[in-house]
Order: sequence, then structure tokens, then C-alpha cells
Amino acid sequence: MQTEEVIQITPLVKRITAGNSSVFTGPGTNTYIVGNEEDLTIVDPGPALSEHIEAITSFFSNLNRIVVTHTHPDHSPGVSLLQDEVDIPAYGLITETTENQDTSFKPAKMLTHGEVIEAEDHAFEVIHTPGHASNHLCYLLREEKLLFTGDHIMNGSTVVISPPDGNMQDYLDSLKKLKDYDLENIAPGHGELLPNPHAVSDWIVKHRLEREKKVIEAIKKAKTGNPDTLVEAVYDDVDASLFPIAKWSLEAHLIKLLNDDKVTKEGDQFIWLENY
Repeated sequence: MQTEEVIQITPLVKRITAGNSSVFTGPGTNTYIVGNEEDLTIVDPGPALSEHIEAITSFFSNLNRIVVTHTHPDHSPGVSLLQDEVDIPAYGLITETTENQDTSFKPAKMLTHGEVIEAEDHAFEVIHTPGHASNHLCYLLREEKLLFTGDHIMNGSTVVISPPDGNMQDYLDSLKKLKDYDLENIAPGHGELLPNPHAVSDWIVKHRLEREKKVIEAIKKAKTGNPDTLVEAVYDDVDASLFPIAKWSLEAHLIKLLNDDKVTKEGDQFIWLENY
């Protein structure tokens, strides 16, 4: 993907990808500019990179509002830099936890599930999708049946679920929630457009539940364990260099099993309950 260049992806939507590519962000964080030239909405200004904000402001005028999917450091810190250049409000949610969160984000309004944000030629329906982050929101562009998913769904990899703010059961429920909406494409926070949104979300749910089966198999065999001791068995299909990242999602799976009363916990050890 090209970074810091304007790409027209639909009649109403343009994309600028920030130059922050990494193992977490793939080709970089996508910022979307939605609407006609008279009334534009910014979706996720991205990280605090001056060159990225300069790319946004140099290509576009009549920026009227910002909406944020969540407050991880690669999605929302650009809000304050953009607001230094343009006096416009930002909307989204904040979290109770501060770890790995952009605490500088101060929304003009806290959005609610089902709320509609109206602009001159487009409207967003707000969909609360906790899981990757407790404050995660997706935005449905009704005119194009296009869903801006932030890190709820990415193109190129599955997302990390990192407790305590990340929650695996919430994530699965939020994926299933998308079945209630008429969708044609996904505009992810990282990567290219994804067609067939419902098939994509179904695949992710299936993949996560298959991973949960591997967690169950590993802890049943070991009787007890934690992310450090179980990661090699559960993620034997990924490169070992990714184990430190995989352990976060593994912990989320173990916490889900704890809440499902399939394991108990003593100290840092999760213990399989024999009646299962």
C-alpha cells in the first residue's frame, strides 16, 4: 500500500495510509476521508505523525468532524495534532483502563450504540464492538453499506485481544453482531477493502473457536498452565518470533474459559476442571 497518498476507494471515500508499518499495524494505519468537498468526516486520524497530519490537511479543506474507532496509539493520537491545525470536534469513546491507550483523546461527545452521525451527503451509524478494546466502535456508512472497522477486523491478520481491556467473549459477540447489518464491504484500519463482510466475520469466529479448542487440548494435557507455558502448543502453526504477541490473545482465551467455568485459577496458573 502507498503511504501518505490519497487513494479513492469508493465514490464517497478516500484513504490515506500513515507511514507507521509494523508487525502490529501491517502496511500502516488507514485514515479515511468521507464525503463531498463541502462536508468531510475524518475516520481515525491515526498516530501522532506530523507528516501524516500534513498529508491530510494539505489535500483536504472543509474538514468538519473526526470519528475515532478506538484509542490505541496507532489510531487516535493524530486527533490532537489535527485539531491544532483545524478547529473541529472529535467523537468516540474512552476506556476505564489507561494501559496502551491514548489518554490525550478527549471526545467532544461520547457516542452510543445505534446513534447516527449526520453530514451533508453521508451518515454514519455507530456500532459498539468491544473485544479488541472496550471502547471500540465501528461506523456504518449507510449510503455505501461500507463498514469502517478499525481494529475489529483487519486485512492480512487476525487482531490481538489483550486483557484487561481486550475481552475474547466480547470480541466474538461483536463479530456476530455484524450479522444484523446490511453490509457490502469492510474498510479496515489496516489493509485494503474487504468484500463479503459476513463471510469474513464468520471465518474469524470459526478461527477463534478453533484456537480455543487448541487451548483446551493443551491445558487438558498439561492439567495446569499459563500463557508462557502453553503458547508453544497452542500456536504451533505460527512463527516463534510472534509468541510474545500471541500470549496476549492466549491469555484472553484462558480468561474466557475461566468465565465459562471450564478452568479455575490459582496465582498465575490456570487449572483445567476435570468435569469437562
